[in-house]
Amino acid sequence: AGDGDCGHTHARAARAIQEWVCTRPPPAAPAHLLSSLADLLLEKMGGSSGVLYGLFLTAASQPLLNRNDLPAWADAMDAGIGAMQRYGGAAPGDRTMLDSLCAAAQALHALRSPGTDLLPVLAAAVQSAEAAAEATRHMEAGAGRASYISSSQLLQPDPGAVAVAGVLRAVLEGLQ
Repeated sequence: AGDGDCGHTHARAARAIQEWVCTRPPPAAPAHLLSSLADLLLEKMGGSSGVLYGLFLTAASQPLLNRNDLPAWADAMDAGIGAMQRYGGAAPGDRTMLDSLCAAAQALHALRSPGTDLLPVLAAAVQSAEAAAEATRHMEAGAGRASYISSSQLLQPDPGAVAVAGVLRAVLEGLQ
């Protein structure tokens, strides 16, 4: 969909992150880690995805400046999504990466409940993101590059939504 560069830009981002992690230890403070990742992706990823991830991560870092509890991570997800919506102009249901992000965020709201265990909530968020990505297969593109293509030609799930679900799955697997 779009101009077909989603896989290339995500591969470029993955290589840049691998190189970054191999050359220096990532920052331990969550806010600094997300901010550094934002800078890296803005510089190395390219495309609209790089800008959107940069916006997301920069905004997501803010709730984590003075907190690192589980509710702060739910707040970080909401802040990142808000920035993407504000600057990118898309909304859930537009057949974009926001569909997966918003589905995951809904599940992550459980982190605000006292005594919540992170891994089961994150696993539910990943499942929600994957289901939302698959659901984009049947959506009309309301934003992003796919919106320039006839709906009859959009036969696969939105690549950005699939990529977001994949990133979230990788985070879960890394934490497990």
